[in-house]
Formats: sequence, structure tokens, C-alpha cells
Amino acid sequence: MVHGKTTTIKLILGLQNITSGKVTINGYDIEKEFTQAIKKVGAIVENPDMYMYLSGYQNLQLVANLYKGITKERIEAVVKLVKLENRIHDKVSKYSLGMRQRLGIAQAILHKPNLLILDEPTNGLDPEGIKEMRELLVELAEKEKMAILISSHNLAELDNFCTKVCIIKNGEVIETSEISEIKKESSQNLKVFEVDDVNLVQKIVKDIIVLDNHTFKIKASKEEVPEIIQQLVENQVKIYEVKQEEKTLEDAFFEKTGGNVIE
Repeated sequence: MVHGKTTTIKLILGLQNITSGKVTINGYDIEKEFTQAIKKVGAIVENPDMYMYLSGYQNLQLVANLYKGITKERIEAVVKLVKLENRIHDKVSKYSLGMRQRLGIAQAILHKPNLLILDEPTNGLDPEGIKEMRELLVELAEKEKMAILISSHNLAELDNFCTKVCIIKNGEVIETSEISEIKKESSQNLKVFEVDDVNLVQKIVKDIIVLDNHTFKIKASKEEVPEIIQQLVENQVKIYEVKQEEKTLEDAFFEKTGGNVIE
């Protein structure tokens, strides 16, 4: 039984018993072959654990001791990746929330995982911290060749950099696809027109959806657009812009779930 995002992550990581179904990571069953399955996984569930009275570097050394073969060079490379070089020898108690989040990610990637799992990584961060986190995750995916699974209710933020989405409603997975596909599917070929006067358009073109005095949208294929433009021009309607309606991930989510509660 899956309830929500954090529960799903705990099931994936073997932190909660699976009552039905199974989880495989890198080809290994998390229940039957836990050590093998979890070997190349890094994760932060809820808040990253660290000793506040120690420095960032000391915290990383403690985590490095849990694995075989993590060198001083690897620790320094990870510190550089998360951009904490200038503050790594300061006590963690003096870190901002964003810096603690980045140190948490540094701890999670020391052993070079190929899968990083993060639960609400931007929670509580200010806009600058969110931007830094987004840039860091994109860099990790590219430089460290890492798949990153993020659980979040901040759909606008995920829209900025994620490529695939999985939507859970009432404990059931109702959608798993590319973000670009789910947005395209929900936009249903809607074209947005900006004109001088929508009232004139209503007398000329059928089935328009009026957005304001100067903007309307209409369901039309690419091939039908020139015909609509011609009709409007022949009737002295000035057209300033025509574009494909861009749905946000949030719009697509609400259409898929038929509600306005983000789980």
C-alpha cells in the first residue's frame, strides 16, 4: 500500500516493509538482495542528518568512513561540486539551510552512486537557494552521470529542470511519462490569439474561449491557423500574436488528477 511521496521513497530504500509489489534497483530486489540493490544509491529522506558542532568537512569524513576506498581527493571533489569550498571547515551550526542541504547532498554522493533520491530538496529554501539547488542537481546529472529521483509538491520548480514525472493519487500511480509529453497532451492543440478586439472575433469565428478583451484561444491544428488568420484579416481584425498554448506541469497535474490537491 502506497500512501504518498515520502512513503514511496521509504519503500524504494527498504526503510519500510513492502506489502505488495517489488522494488528493483540496478537489477537487484531491494528485499531479497538489499546490500547489492542499495550499493549504488544515495539518498536524503526528509532532513539530512549531520553533527552541528562539527565542521562540514568532519561530517563528510565520518560518512566516508562508512564506505571502502573514499579518498581525500574524492571528498575534495565533492566539496567543489556542491560549491562549499569556502565554508567547508566552518561548523555546520553556522551554515544556512541551503548550505546544509548542499552538504547533505555531498554526503549522499561521496560513494559515487548512479541513483540519487531526494525528498523535498528545496523545502524551506529561499529563491536563491532553490536556484542553486536546481543548478547543482542538473550538474550532478550531467557530470556524475547520475539519475536523480525527486519527490516534491513544488510542481513549478520541477517543471524547470526535470525530464520525467510520476503522479500519485490516493496511493495509486496514475501517470508516468516525459514532462514534455504530459504537457503537450494536456494542451490539446489550443492556439492563443492576441487581437485588437475580441468582441469582433466572436462574430466571425465559432467556439473561441475568451481570455480577456484582447486574447482568446481556440482548438485548432497547425494547418487550420492560416484559415483563421485569413478570416480575421478579411474582417479588419488586427492580429498581434498567435502561439501554441503552453500548459504548466501544474495545469497538467490538475487535469490528470481532476482536483487541486497535490499529494
